[in-house]
Amino acid sequence: MPFGMGSHRKSRVVVDIEGQDVVGLIEPGVEFEGTMKVGSGMLRLNGHFKGELHSAGIVVVADQGEAEGEIHSKMISVAGKVKGAVHATELVEIKARGVILGDIYTPALTVEPGGFFDGQCHMPEPAARSGSATPPPQPQRSASGPH
Repeated sequence: MPFGMGSHRKSRVVVDIEGQDVVGLIEPGVEFEGTMKVGSGMLRLNGHFKGELHSAGIVVVADQGEAEGEIHSKMISVAGKVKGAVHATELVEIKARGVILGDIYTPALTVEPGGFFDGQCHMPEPAARSGSATPPPQPQRSASGPH
């Protein structure tokens, strides 16, 4: 009976993951070193990764996931640990037990209570503000001094 319940539970998880358009799973016990490129969809990293990761979709570093190196993606969610630079074109989120030790480059960052971040966050200025804002006028000084 435990085997039947376990497989039923596992199939339910696979259905949930398929609904998320997962294109790759790196689970506990798997170690990957090198450069990884993901064209689209979601990559779930729950094992150990060392190197450079480029994704046009979503990267999820799950609670047992560890990444060392650089991650470039559209969206990055961290519940595990990342040691290195994180570059996201849309969003970086650090979950309650997530840890990022390195610089973050993103236009949007969320950190849940309990999440940890040690590094610098670099956010581009929104285009709406940078294009329409004009610097305040500077007071003019005369060269001859007060009259």
